[in-house]
Amino acid sequence: MRAGRARPLRAADMKKDVRILLVGEPRVGKTSLIMSLVSEEFPEEVPPRAEEITIPADVTPERVPTHIVDYSGSAYLLWANVICIVYAVNNKLPLILVGNKSDLVEYSSMETILPIMNQYTEIETCVECSAKNLKNISELFYYAQKAVLHPTGPLYCPEEKEMKPACIKALTRIFKISDQDNDGTLNDAELNFFQRICFNTPLAPQALEDVKNVVRKHISDGVADSGLTLKGFLFLHTLFIQRGRHETTWTVLRRFGYDDDLDLTPEYLFPLLKIPPDCTTELNHHAYLFLQSTFDKHDLDRDCALSPDELKDLFKVFPYIPWGPDVNNTVCTNERGWITYQGFLSQWTVTARLKLWYVTFIILQVLTRDKKIDLQKKQTQRNVFRCNVIGMKNCGKTGVLQALLGRNLMRQKKIRDDHKSYYAINTVYVYGQEKYLLLHDISESEFLTEAEILCDVVCLVYDVSNPKSFEYCARIFKQHFMDSRIPCLIVAAKSDLHEVKQEYSISPADFCRKHKMPPPQAFTCNTADAPSKDIFVKLTTMAMYPEDHYRDRLSRDTGNTDRIENLRKVWVFLKTAFHARLRCMCTCNRCTFCICQNFLNSDLLQSVKNKIFSAVLNRLRARVAEWGATLLADDEGSITHQVHAVHSVEDSIFMESSHGPLFLEARHVTQADLKSSTFWLRASFGATVFAVLGFAMYKALLKQR
Repeated sequence: MRAGRARPLRAADMKKDVRILLVGEPRVGKTSLIMSLVSEEFPEEVPPRAEEITIPADVTPERVPTHIVDYSGSAYLLWANVICIVYAVNNKLPLILVGNKSDLVEYSSMETILPIMNQYTEIETCVECSAKNLKNISELFYYAQKAVLHPTGPLYCPEEKEMKPACIKALTRIFKISDQDNDGTLNDAELNFFQRICFNTPLAPQALEDVKNVVRKHISDGVADSGLTLKGFLFLHTLFIQRGRHETTWTVLRRFGYDDDLDLTPEYLFPLLKIPPDCTTELNHHAYLFLQSTFDKHDLDRDCALSPDELKDLFKVFPYIPWGPDVNNTVCTNERGWITYQGFLSQWTVTARLKLWYVTFIILQVLTRDKKIDLQKKQTQRNVFRCNVIGMKNCGKTGVLQALLGRNLMRQKKIRDDHKSYYAINTVYVYGQEKYLLLHDISESEFLTEAEILCDVVCLVYDVSNPKSFEYCARIFKQHFMDSRIPCLIVAAKSDLHEVKQEYSISPADFCRKHKMPPPQAFTCNTADAPSKDIFVKLTTMAMYPEDHYRDRLSRDTGNTDRIENLRKVWVFLKTAFHARLRCMCTCNRCTFCICQNFLNSDLLQSVKNKIFSAVLNRLRARVAEWGATLLADDEGSITHQVHAVHSVEDSIFMESSHGPLFLEARHVTQADLKSSTFWLRASFGATVFAVLGFAMYKALLKQR
């Protein structure tokens, strides 16, 4: 055979096989890479670890058998010819290149490593160290800790040598929040406030001036009117990052709620606030002061309303715009549809009341006390009251909601269907106190959910022109509110239309009378000016003082108030006084008669009774002398008529005796008297005088006859 030239010796000739080891964090895709190589398609189901794969020599470019192993132990590290470090690009870990054993050489490897570091952004830093000489040992682990706590990747792009867009957006938001007067610069007071928030220490005047001088030296428009502009603020943080002071920027970002991915954390946006049952959340005084300053800050034209541009500028510091187009039909607006100052406060009030708060106000909220305590103390500390508006579809509920905002029917017709709101909130004055009334339109359904029942007062609306409208209100009342403590008011909507008879067993007026409710309130929003707000004052008053308006229903509850108990005692006293012939055969001190006897025999009542009898008898002696001549002149029929009149007075005292306790008519009594602790004592004395006077007149007339 003819001898040929020998081919060059290749590296493959020196190895009988190639052993490749894949290492990396769990779930970065090591097994998927191996299985995709074998099957030439992405596996839908991936096992926890792939078995060792051997690729024959005839299918490899270098004609060398290749073994691929999915890392499963440290023993494979010595076995492998090459190690592939696998990472997921969407979840990269920071890397630090460590050159150890620097004590064995007299030169530095940094000139070789730095180009590699600049090429791969995942490499945070490079450190040469020596375990023997203790060189840079503490620095190594400091940089490792810093790479985890203050990574460079989310903040800065080394290739472009500038901050990343997400970082710029976050810092811009922080700048706008810190710019309290909204003039586009951070003055010394605002810079010091920012410094105290982030670092718990103010800056000395000279330190502030040094910071501004550094900015002036590098960019021309970084300082304006002795204040730091947005450009200057961003430049400072770029400088911090370039000089390795990432922790400064990260401290600022985390103080304002950002995580490692520069997203606002859920804990920052929606902090956990445990609300006990029957308690609500309201904004406190400091929150309203903050909202007032925020409104003034963005109301640039000083027209007491926020234009769309002004509102957009306000929400630049928000992660998203929290209000939809329905907000203009939830709160008060001006003629152009812009949210007014009162509407701005109202919207944040309903946000807090419905627990849709944003982080800024979580520390500015207050928990109201339990509603049961308010009922016991007969007074409330709440400023926001929720009213559920219930009725059939098209009965006029939307008109009621919009009337609270001062809008008549003509303005309501201009509302687009996709801009309608199921809420409306505005201020209402009750006895000189400003309260917020929140109306919630409840959709028509056969049964209400627990959330739809929960409220402070209920407004049942029916259409006077629809004969089937009232039946729904009556049914809902009987199902959910007849035995509850929640006061209810029935509103006869569209009262400007012809009223028809309702297809129900009794009329709305008789229904209210039967269930001891206020009579139906006529209401219409078809007016030339703003509709009347009388029903809203009534609803708010009923929400503030539910026990005053619904004493009859509360009396059936086991937790009766002192006022109901006093009324019961008045009835027991009157009943006992007029039925003195009854005798109790027991001494239990628990039955009605025993209680009455103890009450009648008390020293206080005996003293009062003696004084009343003395006063009445003295008055009667004078009156009898005056009546004597008249009675002698009158005929027998006239005297008989007076006797029957006295009998009717006596009978009126005992009316309703078979239906429960006697409740005195107090509709014309002022609210101050209702709240007075002596009112019911006066009522008791008045009832006693009335009873004694009636019997005295009766006996006097009979004696004259």
